[in-house]
Amino acid sequence: MKIVSIVGARPQFVNAAVLSRQFLTHSNIEEVIIHTGQHFDINMSDVFFDEMKIPRPNYFLGINGLNHGAMTGQMIEKIEQVLFKEKPDWVLVYGDTNSTLAGSLAAVKLHIKVAHVEAGLRSYNMGMPEELNRIITDRISTLLFCPTQNAVDNLNKEGYKYLPSKVVLTGDIMEDAAYYYQEQAVKPKEAPVESQSFILVTIHRAENTDNLLRLKSIFNALKKISKETTVILPLHPRTKSLLIKEKIDTGNICIIDPIGYFNMIWLIKNCQLVMTDSGGLQKEAYFFKKYCVTLRDETEWIELVENGYNILAGTDENNILKIVNEFRDKLFNDKTNLYGGGNSARHITENLINF
Repeated sequence: MKIVSIVGARPQFVNAAVLSRQFLTHSNIEEVIIHTGQHFDINMSDVFFDEMKIPRPNYFLGINGLNHGAMTGQMIEKIEQVLFKEKPDWVLVYGDTNSTLAGSLAAVKLHIKVAHVEAGLRSYNMGMPEELNRIITDRISTLLFCPTQNAVDNLNKEGYKYLPSKVVLTGDIMEDAAYYYQEQAVKPKEAPVESQSFILVTIHRAENTDNLLRLKSIFNALKKISKETTVILPLHPRTKSLLIKEKIDTGNICIIDPIGYFNMIWLIKNCQLVMTDSGGLQKEAYFFKKYCVTLRDETEWIELVENGYNILAGTDENNILKIVNEFRDKLFNDKTNLYGGGNSARHITENLINF
């Protein structure tokens, strides 16, 4: 059986690392990896393959820095060329990026089965490109690997039991990765901090970075927080350029360059609190028993909110400050198992083989 895996962003690299290792235990599985280039920075892309010791991509498409339509269109064209050549049994896609959508569309038009890891997630914000990507990808997938029961419920509500697809509750593969790689966590050299003395922040979602009012409000709050507690912010290059362009003052915030996965694990494990607009980091905070303040108005990981581990703060400065003060030193209440306990890769592999 030949599987083509499509990757293009940090969480996808992490997931691919775990699944590739699982695939290698089956002699009848051949995996071909396509790296679209969507997030191509030496610290945010290549380093994941180096750190995690997974095979180098068989194909690097080098598509990045474009608007959504141009990026997705070019990806479809180039992925299709690879699929013509490789003739896989499955195309495996992860999450909700343009790479995910492009890989799914290219495959289904060639009548190649699509398997979607992280299927069934919904933020119900149709203004998010990620929401459109995940909805369309789910609809054209044959195997839908759901990380949570909420994701399964979403698909049931949308009538997937009447469609020629199979919905499977697998647990979350990012939990597999977190547990597997946590012993390799390394403190980033750029971060002048000790354990439990700082707040970890990431900002990169277009809904925040492309809205000047939201971006300024977030950084006004971070500046005030940084007067009392060190704020470590590994900054995406795109966000950094926006801050410079808009002349947004960052005060005492400790801004560092993008970091590798093992550095990020160290920061999560050793921080007081996580603040983010990322989807993946919301879960990783939970895996390492840290509360997360989410700088968005909604989240696809609603089980974290319902159980009190994730707090939706939006981007209002005063609301952010209020929530951070409440959760900064709060003891983590660890009484749940929301994501399957680290067995997702095995379930995904078994379902691909036995379909």
